[in-house]
Amino acid sequence: MNKAEIIAQIRSKKSFLCIGLDTDIKRIPSFLLDYKDPVFEFNKRIIDATKDLCVAYKPNIAFYEAMGVNGWKSLEKTIKYIPKNIFTIADAKRGDIGNTSKKYAETFFSTYSFDAITVAPYMGIDSVMPFLEYSNKWTIILGLTSNKGSSSFQNLNLENGGQLYKEVITTSSKWGSHDNTMYVIGATQAKDLKEIRKLIPNHFLLIPGIGAQGGNLDNVIKNGLNNDVGILVNSSRGIIYAGNDAQFASKARDTASIIQRHMAKYL
Repeated sequence: MNKAEIIAQIRSKKSFLCIGLDTDIKRIPSFLLDYKDPVFEFNKRIIDATKDLCVAYKPNIAFYEAMGVNGWKSLEKTIKYIPKNIFTIADAKRGDIGNTSKKYAETFFSTYSFDAITVAPYMGIDSVMPFLEYSNKWTIILGLTSNKGSSSFQNLNLENGGQLYKEVITTSSKWGSHDNTMYVIGATQAKDLKEIRKLIPNHFLLIPGIGAQGGNLDNVIKNGLNNDVGILVNSSRGIIYAGNDAQFASKARDTASIIQRHMAKYL
């Protein structure tokens, strides 16, 4: 999926909502455990209930890997079930030496046909370039994350007066372009978005952390929006676990609808 197609979806749906499918078999409604594939059944109902309200789905790969072979089967069925006009992100945070990254890229772009993957750039250019070799695919680089421990490294001050995360963003932005590279910027870091936008004015930002992690949607929008919208705001647990009974999907829709209507005011 190219940039123009992503923007067209955003304009059409008046939404830049990404829904994280962080599906934990221990948290889904108990009645689903009677199904042959409870995780896929849960995902299927969430997708059916929200596909007109969001422009992207982001399965968190760790939740599927933890279930072994059955988890990978659930992931495969999920990615095939998502409508083709909706952007798909493998939240895998991969990043390794070039030969290994090539296989990660092959796994998620070729075998599972995701549109995008999150990557950790710590090992440098050769760990990221294999992902950028695929046309109409996106590499989403960790920039400034929303977890409490992010300040351990990301905010370190450098001798040149800058901060480590800014150096990572500035340097890695030269490896690709705003047509194949995005950045993860945590919603709880909204105060830094203005500075980040100066570094990468035209790139899309994937912004997790609203809802359960406490990020403020209005602050994110005001500081992160660009002429092409330029942001995908992710909510996972706050939507998919809004209910825990037979009506869980409709409750997920209600929560997603509130966020979408709020986003529409800015479009």
